[in-house]
Amino acid sequence: MAADTSKRSNLVDVTYQALHQNLSGHLEGTTLEQLADIIKPRVEQLRNIAEPFGRPSDASKKRVDSGSVTLADGVVLRVEDADKEVVFTISKKLDIDQVQALVLLRSFLYNEGLPEGVNTDSASMADELVAAITPFYYSERLYVLRTLTPLFRADQNSSDVVHEVASEFLPKIIPDGGAFADTIIAEYLRKTYASIPESTQTDPRQAAGWAKQNAKEQLVMLEVLFWTMWSYASCTGPLVARIYEAAYETHLGSRQQNSTFLLDEESTQVLQDCAALWILISVEVLELERAGGHGGIEISTSPADKDIYWASPDSLKKIHHTVISQGNSNFACTYVAWTFVLSRISQTALELKEIPNSYKGFFDSLIPQDDGGYAKDGIRAFELMGKVGLNPEAGLFRLMLTLLTTSPLFVTSVAWRAGSSVTDPNAVAYRSVLKGLLIAVVELVPVELIPEFDGLLEVWVALFGRSEPQAVAGICRQFWEADWHEGIARRAIVDVARSRFPVQLRPVVRLLRALTATGFLDTDPLSTADHVQPTADLVEERQICTRAVFDFFDELSTFTQVIHISQCSGAHALYEKLPDRYGSSSATPGPSYMNLRPVRLPGGSILPPKSIGQLLSSDGGDLIVVAWQHKHSGWKLLLEVLTDYVNRRRMQSSAGGSYSDVSFGHRSLNQPLALKLEDIGVEMDRSGDEGMMIDTLDLIRSVVQENPDLAQRLLVSMESGDPVVSHTMTEAQPPDLVQLTTNVLEEALTRSVGQHHAAPRTNLITSAMSVLTALLAVPSYSNRVWLYIRSTASLFGSDRNVGITSAVLAAERLTGHYTMTLALLHLVEALFAEASATVLLVTQQNPKLQQVKEEVLMRAARFVHSEIWVEHMGWKYAQLGDRFEIGRRVSTFYMEIFKHSSPTLKDASFAKLSQAIADALLFKATTSTVNPLVASLVTGSSVMNMLYTSRRYGDARRLVYLLESHLSLTRVLLTYKQKSLGASKICLLEQALCSRVGGGGSFDGNSSRADPVDALASYVRERSMGDVVPVTAMQVLFALCSSLSTSEGSASTIIGHLSDPEATVSTMVRIIQHPYDDALLRNAVWNFITLAVDKEPALARLFVTGRFRVPSIKGKEKAEGSKSVSALSVACDMLEQWKELWELNPKLLASLLRFLDVVWQHGHEHKSSLDPIRDDGKFFDRLGGIVAEELGPTPDCHTDSYVATEGVLHSDHHEAVSTYSYRSAVKSHAVHILATDIRMHLQAQESSSSRSTKKPRSFTAIEGTLRSEDQITELIPEAASSAYRPELHDELADLLKQHYPTLSLQQLQAQEPIVEREYGDDFAFSMTLIRLRLNAYAADDEVQVDEAVRQLHAINMNLSLAHVQTTLAESWQYLLLQVVPYLRGDAAIRSQLLAQADSLSAGIASEQRSGEMMSNIHCARLSLLLSLLEITWFSTSDKKTEIDRFLALVKNTRGIIINTAQSPAKSILGQVPVPFHRPLLQILYFCARHSRSLVRRPKTLTAEHRLAIAALLDAALVFVIDALRVTFDRARLQLDLDIDQDLELLVAVFEQCTRPDLNSSPTLWLTRCQETDVVRASLQLFSRMDVVGLSDISLLRARKQPLYTPHVLTFHMALASIPPAAERLAGEGLLVAYIENTISAAIRDGKIDVTIPELPGEESPAHRAYCSMLAIIAGVSTALGRHGQYFESEVCGLLQFYSEQTHRALSWTIDDPLSLPLLEEIEQVVNLFGAIAQGTAVSTNDAVKRVTQFFTSDALLLLQQLNYALTHPNHLASLFEPITAEERTKFEADRASSSVKTPSEAVDPMRRPFLARLVHRLYRLSGTLLSALIDISGAENVLLLELDEWQVSQTLVVPHSKVVLGEPASLGTLLELGNCSLDILRLLVDRPPTQALTPATSAEKALDVRDTVAVARRSLEAALLYAVTQLALWLSKPEFDAPAHEPDPDDMLVEGSPGESMSVEKRRAARKASLTLAERLRRGMTGEMAADLQGLLGKAKPVVAKSAMVLGDKEVDLTQVLLYFVQERISVPA
Repeated sequence: MAADTSKRSNLVDVTYQALHQNLSGHLEGTTLEQLADIIKPRVEQLRNIAEPFGRPSDASKKRVDSGSVTLADGVVLRVEDADKEVVFTISKKLDIDQVQALVLLRSFLYNEGLPEGVNTDSASMADELVAAITPFYYSERLYVLRTLTPLFRADQNSSDVVHEVASEFLPKIIPDGGAFADTIIAEYLRKTYASIPESTQTDPRQAAGWAKQNAKEQLVMLEVLFWTMWSYASCTGPLVARIYEAAYETHLGSRQQNSTFLLDEESTQVLQDCAALWILISVEVLELERAGGHGGIEISTSPADKDIYWASPDSLKKIHHTVISQGNSNFACTYVAWTFVLSRISQTALELKEIPNSYKGFFDSLIPQDDGGYAKDGIRAFELMGKVGLNPEAGLFRLMLTLLTTSPLFVTSVAWRAGSSVTDPNAVAYRSVLKGLLIAVVELVPVELIPEFDGLLEVWVALFGRSEPQAVAGICRQFWEADWHEGIARRAIVDVARSRFPVQLRPVVRLLRALTATGFLDTDPLSTADHVQPTADLVEERQICTRAVFDFFDELSTFTQVIHISQCSGAHALYEKLPDRYGSSSATPGPSYMNLRPVRLPGGSILPPKSIGQLLSSDGGDLIVVAWQHKHSGWKLLLEVLTDYVNRRRMQSSAGGSYSDVSFGHRSLNQPLALKLEDIGVEMDRSGDEGMMIDTLDLIRSVVQENPDLAQRLLVSMESGDPVVSHTMTEAQPPDLVQLTTNVLEEALTRSVGQHHAAPRTNLITSAMSVLTALLAVPSYSNRVWLYIRSTASLFGSDRNVGITSAVLAAERLTGHYTMTLALLHLVEALFAEASATVLLVTQQNPKLQQVKEEVLMRAARFVHSEIWVEHMGWKYAQLGDRFEIGRRVSTFYMEIFKHSSPTLKDASFAKLSQAIADALLFKATTSTVNPLVASLVTGSSVMNMLYTSRRYGDARRLVYLLESHLSLTRVLLTYKQKSLGASKICLLEQALCSRVGGGGSFDGNSSRADPVDALASYVRERSMGDVVPVTAMQVLFALCSSLSTSEGSASTIIGHLSDPEATVSTMVRIIQHPYDDALLRNAVWNFITLAVDKEPALARLFVTGRFRVPSIKGKEKAEGSKSVSALSVACDMLEQWKELWELNPKLLASLLRFLDVVWQHGHEHKSSLDPIRDDGKFFDRLGGIVAEELGPTPDCHTDSYVATEGVLHSDHHEAVSTYSYRSAVKSHAVHILATDIRMHLQAQESSSSRSTKKPRSFTAIEGTLRSEDQITELIPEAASSAYRPELHDELADLLKQHYPTLSLQQLQAQEPIVEREYGDDFAFSMTLIRLRLNAYAADDEVQVDEAVRQLHAINMNLSLAHVQTTLAESWQYLLLQVVPYLRGDAAIRSQLLAQADSLSAGIASEQRSGEMMSNIHCARLSLLLSLLEITWFSTSDKKTEIDRFLALVKNTRGIIINTAQSPAKSILGQVPVPFHRPLLQILYFCARHSRSLVRRPKTLTAEHRLAIAALLDAALVFVIDALRVTFDRARLQLDLDIDQDLELLVAVFEQCTRPDLNSSPTLWLTRCQETDVVRASLQLFSRMDVVGLSDISLLRARKQPLYTPHVLTFHMALASIPPAAERLAGEGLLVAYIENTISAAIRDGKIDVTIPELPGEESPAHRAYCSMLAIIAGVSTALGRHGQYFESEVCGLLQFYSEQTHRALSWTIDDPLSLPLLEEIEQVVNLFGAIAQGTAVSTNDAVKRVTQFFTSDALLLLQQLNYALTHPNHLASLFEPITAEERTKFEADRASSSVKTPSEAVDPMRRPFLARLVHRLYRLSGTLLSALIDISGAENVLLLELDEWQVSQTLVVPHSKVVLGEPASLGTLLELGNCSLDILRLLVDRPPTQALTPATSAEKALDVRDTVAVARRSLEAALLYAVTQLALWLSKPEFDAPAHEPDPDDMLVEGSPGESMSVEKRRAARKASLTLAERLRRGMTGEMAADLQGLLGKAKPVVAKSAMVLGDKEVDLTQVLLYFVQERISVPA
């Protein structure tokens, strides 16, 4: 089928059935304006009741043929050729207009969908469609007529929600009510005579369907006629006559042309309903109430009202003749009604002086005449007619009772059960008509003279008391307020019953119960177990009626008794008959009697002596009935009846039946005679007195039910005055109503169990339970109910037995009727309701009573669970609705327990009870406990279809209620499970919901298995189940999806259990797309879709991509076409109207933006779907517009008044707060989406090989806003603002503590997930719960309770604002972090954001608020401040204003640190819910680091600035040092990532704040370190912690480094770099800690490798820690210098401990692989020895000398290897082994380049960057190594001191030119190394100093020319210095002896050996000798070596001079010094 064009038509989309539902008050989001738009184009159709869909016409056919049809509402429909055939077929078959056929077809497809059986490709498709559309057409025809009914009702009721619409359109539809009524009658009569159409005569089924439809239309027409005559049309004479003629002509509609087709049950019911409506209409049009009123009828030639039927004499004649023409009993009501009218007309006529001539003909036949005219004393016609009509044979009361108890017009349950076609079952108007008739009857004939008093009584009771309260409350109120005072006749029935009371006790009790407006009771067969909450008007009407009943019965004016005639004579006569002259009067006609003595009557009242009584019975028999004029309370007498019953039952149950109470109380001789009930002749049924007991209890419960004040008065009335006569034990308190009711209940239960073959006393048990239930609402008596229930084991059993109730209830399973079970469940619900409502009061005043209540509830819950819940699914049911009601009540009971006492709350009331339910249904559940819940949900749809098919609408309604309750309970359980300790484990309920369940409960014989998830998803589109089921089902799916996502090991997913995921997703998308769908449902679906996208990738893909298969289109999808739509596209389309949604529905806008936010967070999964949107700038422009939209001022949270919204009271500021909150949420999501998109772009760039400079569209959309100073000045403060007011919380907490100490705010917390809550006055704490909790106090102090409620409203609204404002701040923080690459470095932006940082930090520093929520806000604002600083970043060219703003930030940061309201120390200690110290530490780091930058700049900071920085440093260091101590202690106790992060930040800040360039005096912070002992704590931690991280290998592999180790070592390094701190570090036991830790043994054994198997591809953490330890020790040694002799010795000891590992490092050779970690280790070892070597030349420490000697031997060997590596870079490259993946990548890229031909090429810029960096490090290592050797050898002394002061023992380098790898370095090695260094210098000195040789990496800066020149120069100078001094030392040896490692004798000649020890003189002599030897040597060696050295120095001198220019320093040119030294001391002139 073709889709519609641009605009949708309401004529297509909205069916008449939907329109009728809207007009009936179920607007479901439809506004009155929309409703008017729907009705407007339908006026003509509604007016044409005969042919609402028209007839085929040529004009319409041409319009359809044209292919374009303009409808009445202006919408154009395109008609495809394929559609035309179908349209014309429908028009022909249904005989309707072609355009209407088109609309009907489109409407059918849109609302019902294309039926599955229709084959769109077949030739018979048109016929198949007609067959499918016919039922829809028939339904629409009915609803066209039915639509008028709610319009009539609304037109007359100004309070109706659609009154305005009705008053506007009804006159347009029906201009003339009378003419319209004539039209209806004519059309009705036509239909009764209509024959079967020829087209359907050949098919009996179609013919029967047509006939049934025809009958239904007649019924609906009669309904329309009824409502037309009710208020719209005048009852004119001709119209009333015509109505009567039609009713009698059709015999109340039973005469039908097609009666042979109307023999089935449904058709029969339709005809019966037509007859009932005719009866009502015929009575209605007579306007009995007006006729019976004073002066109601006017007989005149010119009456004031001519539009009334009695103004037309001719019409009166017609009506009269019509009425008397029929004597069938079906017309009894009409007959009596007309008789009443005749009586009133006759009376009016008799009062006239002269009857108009026009009326004489009419009256001549009605009123007898005498000589003077009409006789007033003759028998008039109406009197005869009255006798006929009220004759029992006429069956008036029988007919009325039948109507009231079996007709769907009066009995809702019958209408539901029979599937009646009546539109409005049990309408109040119907009952009002019959009430008018009944009043007319009692006014026509006195009640005493009515032959069938019992029949009248039954009709009265049925009319007023056997229906829903809303149907009878109005007429009951009218009776008490109007009829009661109108005249004696109208109240006569009550007076007659009262005059017979208590001899005949039941009539008055039944009458009064009926008149309480309570409606029928649950024991009534007509009852519907409906739990609709009463409206305020209904409650008011009920209270008026029950108060009238109470007052009447509390002061009865007569007391009637039966007296034996013998008591009236004799000496001891009690009574005396009075003579007529004394006893009779006009008021009391007949004989009278008087009592001679006082008599104590039943009920306890005293009949005074000489009271007068009227004889009611005939005189002359043995028994007479006397009614005493005696005021007494009927309630006392009912108490007497109960007491008497209990006593007699007790006597019967005792052995032998002889039990009686024995009283030992004092008896007065003058006590009046007491008469018991049997003494006064109370009538009782032959079967016993149970009926009387039931009526008594029913009256009591009807009065006290939901009316505690009146119940209190009733109970006081019962207990006041003298005790009842039946109470004989005067020394004991008489039993009260609670005790008696409990006794009655126990006795009935016991007797029901004892008599095995007798049916249980169902009604009595139910009534007794119901009284107890009602009495629970009476505060002063509820405690008695609890105590009595606790005292009996009969009801709920005990721990050891289940009690007799179980056996009694089991008997109900045989009959299938569960009245007692339902009453018991109602009692249990009431028990919990009372207990929860009074829990505060009871807990505070009587804790023991609370224990009693909890014990009773636990027993009740155990009984309900074990005896009802787990078994009720398998019981037999006479009415399936009972099963639904039982299940609903149990699940509601469970849900209420969770609602009022969630197990998640600590110390909550009824915690054991709620935990027991949680265990039973969740954690310890069994299949039998979960099955009732899941099975009902699974089979709900199939059972619903079965019920609708069988027209069992009552059961269907109960099923809806069951599903609502079960779904709510399931949701509550799944929500609680996520908060419980068992959240990570999947529970049985989840398993059941995720497994296929048998369809045995479907009642259709289908044994297939259904999936619960699929069933839940199907409910979402079930409009037949009301509004609640779809929403709750969606919420259950949300809770299930959320719960499954948190369960470990759960492989279940939502999509895995959907039979057709595409169709389900499509349905959900349609719901969120449809603008008129229920708002709650749309938001619930958005919530689920958002969660699914976040948690379930497969389902997310369906929602995001919209890639559905072509659907077998069902429902409304067909009319929209086959194009698939995704949730993403819907959201983007809806975003186009964001401005309208912003204004009108920000909640919906927030939902769709939250969905988009989650989609973007999973952008990598949906890249293909998002890319087209991301490329479209309009999408981001809209988001940018939202971001820039102004929120306005924060609304006030105080409640001044209340506003009712959808029946709920809200604060007057709720709407403003809710709107502001949702708009804030909208902005938050918009900001977050933009940020996420920018991040996606940046990540794509990082992974892409080509770096693009193009900015993402998401950034360009927001860039203008970010660069605009005005906008950013508004937006940042808006994001940082917080309306949170903790004092609101504190004030309410104080109020509760003072007035309600047992109530805490925690108990009121809302349990729903935050995303499912609504912002506003019910956000965080349950308003329903606090009202319930405080309701017990309202009577005493309503003002205080109202204040508490108002304060909680304020808290909720304030928390709503705080929540969204915090979220907005977090989103802005995230966005600012993402735009860093685009904004950092922009001077203008930096200046603006520094100003914002200053302002924001000032606000944070001045924060005075505290509280749990405040820490979250504080953290968000600090994070926002940090993100601002991330953009501003560090600058080297700050302007004065920027410096001032930065210094203001510094001052504010200090204020943040010392803030007491939000103390960072508490955050460190974990004393706040949301720690905020991390962003604060990062801010401190920024401040400290930038301060260092500013301090180093000359003339930048003023003294004031420096003081501000110093103040910050002081405060920061105190905080950081204290925090470090706490964190070190925490780290010793546990391994935790949070602690690791804290350590990292704290150490980083500590390091920055302690730098000497910033903090020149460490005294203050060192003192703090000493006070806190933080250094020792760090060393203790290091000694004990897992340095390597092998205790948690998975964490180690994830982080690639152990916890704590790097940060502790960084802390030590920071201390080691500052001499005073290094001294402190050394003194606290640094070396002890480094010797005794978890890697000490491995170090000692030399087994610290660069990698470990547990962490492949990464450097060993142990190795990294070891290198750091060496560096720290070296740093301390360097810092201590010459003052650390003691530490020096300890270090030597440590080196001996480390000797294996250090030797291993120094033993590296050119044949061994080289890695960066190994190189680092070698460097650190050399650095450490270098540190020790400083000053060793003059050291006298033997340990030092041993260590240096050990080092020297290894160092010379290592130097040889380094020299070779540097001179052979290609070989070096072949040795390298990368460890990490990053190293491998860089190294492989490096190897791809060409090989290096010369050593200098290794540092050629960018040629081989990795090798260049490696060579650089080797040069640095060689320089360090040589420096250490220089220090050890005392090279400086050689240059500076005299020859005799040289350390000749350090002559280590052999002066030959040979370079042998396996031997120590020689002078040739040093020369080669020097030449190599010189080559590199020569290569680089002419280059720019900042030219990069290698690119920068994430861990290292770029290596530039200056860096390499510095290293190469140091290596060159060290090599030259060492070579020169070593050569000089060799030459200075006295005997020039060779050392032990003597070289090849061919190369040199060595003689002698060094002397032991010489005196100064001998040494001077030796020097002269050595010069001689030197002279000899110069000929062999000096000529070569000295020349080489001198040559190298000569070549180096100019290059070194140039390098000074590159380095920019003014160091001494060492080459000149060395040249001079060589020339003076070594070289010999040729």
